[in-house]
Amino acid sequence: MDRIDEKIKKEYAKIRERQEPEPTVPTKNEQNAASLELHPERQAMLDAPGDQENKRPKNFSQQQRRKHLPRRKRDPFEKESRFAQKQKEEAEARHKAIEEAQQRRQQKLEERERFRRAMAKARSGGQNGQRKLGRESKILLEKVKNLVAK
Repeated sequence: MDRIDEKIKKEYAKIRERQEPEPTVPTKNEQNAASLELHPERQAMLDAPGDQENKRPKNFSQQQRRKHLPRRKRDPFEKESRFAQKQKEEAEARHKAIEEAQQRRQQKLEERERFRRAMAKARSGGQNGQRKLGRESKILLEKVKNLVAK
């Protein structure tokens, strides 16, 4: 119980100190600073604020714009990076062209193989070892359509 009472008393004392700050005695430095007078030029500037506005430089608005616009960072290797980027794009284009050509080749091979199988099936003997002309004609017609389309 005594401990609790002591803690409460200490907390109360802290709160009291915060509410009623002790009057501080000014130090020597503060007294010297207060006694110093303003420089005559500074005092003149404070006395005449209207003249200050008229003394703006002619290109004041340009200076303001420069301050607000972010500067573009100089890249020490800008030329080289542009050249590298260009080479990269060209290499990408070449790679894409090679990929497309390879796809076309693959499609042609698959188409040829499909035609070959279909013709082999059509040529294989039907009844009495005869060719299946209906199957063969469809395949040949499709070939002709492809040739005419090109």
